[in-house]
Amino acid sequence: MASAAERFARLSTPAKLLLILTAALLPIGFGLVWVAYDGIREANAALKAQSDEQARVAAQAIESLIARNALALRIASNGRIEGPDPCGNVRRSLNIAPAVDRQFRLENEQGNQLCNVGDIGDTGLLPPIAPGDIQLRVAPSDDSLVIRVGVVGGMATTALTTEQMKAAAAAQSRSIQGLSIGDGQREIALVAFDGTAPAGHRPSLTRWTIGNHRLRVDVEGRVPEITTLDRLIILLPVVMWFIAALMTWLMVHRLLIQPLRRLQRAVSRYEPGELAAELPKKLGPATEIQELRDAFARAITRVRESESDMAMALDGQRRLVREVHHRVKNNLQVIASLLNIHGRTAQSQAGRDAYGAIGRRVGALSIVHRNHYAEMEENRGISMRPLLSELAAELRANAPESAKSLFIELEVEPLNTTQDVAVSIAFLMTEVVEYAMLHRPDQPVEIALRRKSDLTGRLTLASPVLVPDGDEDKEKQQFERIIGGLAKQLRSTLDRKLGRYSVDLPVFPPR
Repeated sequence: MASAAERFARLSTPAKLLLILTAALLPIGFGLVWVAYDGIREANAALKAQSDEQARVAAQAIESLIARNALALRIASNGRIEGPDPCGNVRRSLNIAPAVDRQFRLENEQGNQLCNVGDIGDTGLLPPIAPGDIQLRVAPSDDSLVIRVGVVGGMATTALTTEQMKAAAAAQSRSIQGLSIGDGQREIALVAFDGTAPAGHRPSLTRWTIGNHRLRVDVEGRVPEITTLDRLIILLPVVMWFIAALMTWLMVHRLLIQPLRRLQRAVSRYEPGELAAELPKKLGPATEIQELRDAFARAITRVRESESDMAMALDGQRRLVREVHHRVKNNLQVIASLLNIHGRTAQSQAGRDAYGAIGRRVGALSIVHRNHYAEMEENRGISMRPLLSELAAELRANAPESAKSLFIELEVEPLNTTQDVAVSIAFLMTEVVEYAMLHRPDQPVEIALRRKSDLTGRLTLASPVLVPDGDEDKEKQQFERIIGGLAKQLRSTLDRKLGRYSVDLPVFPPR
């Protein structure tokens, strides 16, 4: 649930609105679709049942016609075949029977024809049947239905024409499109089957058995089907949901989202320091968005005024800091000059050396402040190349007479670092160079500063006086403690090797 809520929250507002409308309206639309479809389906089922009922009535009408003629012929012929003038007697009985055919043929029990009234057509070879039995068959000419009944003393045969059976069926049902009757071998088409149906209808064929399953009646009707209009009515709720969702999405997108995006782009293009932001004037009819634009304009104006005040305050603060660094540098230079003067007037060599050592350290600190003062405008820290170059020149200038020939070789990459790191490096270089001045002034001192990574540089100091092991006097022990402490201030470990000490220091990344 939490992941689904997060994905929903990342969607745009139109997409969220579309999903909400879908969740609210689409189930109702599907429910209405189902109701409409079920209603149309039930209506069509009712029409199909009505068509089947019409077909059943037509089949029963034909069956009633057959039964009426078979019954009338049986009653009229029963017991009269063996008497004188059997056909006349049967004909007189049939004349008083309503709605029966009066054409027939009489045969004895052996199937020999006794007499014939009218023309019943070609009945084909019919088998003898017992009294009380009935035989139904389609005539070989496929234009009539032959009815043979068994009576006492013989058999009676008659035929129903297609017009008689068609009229009987039509009298009960007028919606029949096709009608046929068959006995399993031959078939009579009372109403020709078309096989086609008008628009919106489909043919419906039903089959009924009559005459104790001796005959089969096929009836074709027309049943309405679901038309294109019906489908549109069924899908109307879904179409309404789609139109509502689309119109809502378009209105939100055009009236809210697009003006907000134009306003967002205008605010994003605004850069600090510009006189005014070019906010769009036309943002649609939504007054809330226009009020938001005016609020942005007022906020930008206040930010611009605040930036102006902050710039003035920052400029005053920068001037104050520069003045402080300038005064510290001047004070350190004054102290270094006083130490130099007092060192020249000292009575003993040890006093002069002490004044010189203190003066060199104060001078190193003064050089750091001077370089920091020069680099403040760029805010990139202190550049180590000019700092170390100036410090080397200062150390050679203030070297004792015995070390005036000391050579300091520099190989420094253009790296920048903070003031705290620069002070520690300046003191570390001063300690090493001074120790070399006092013990091996005839050997050069090599100083290298190279970039080790984007945020790390490596300072290497090389001189024969740098010996990590061996017998050490108190002066050497103090020297090692001092440079070890300076290395700790750099948050690094001093890598001591014979003639070469190295330490890592933080630097600014390259531009």
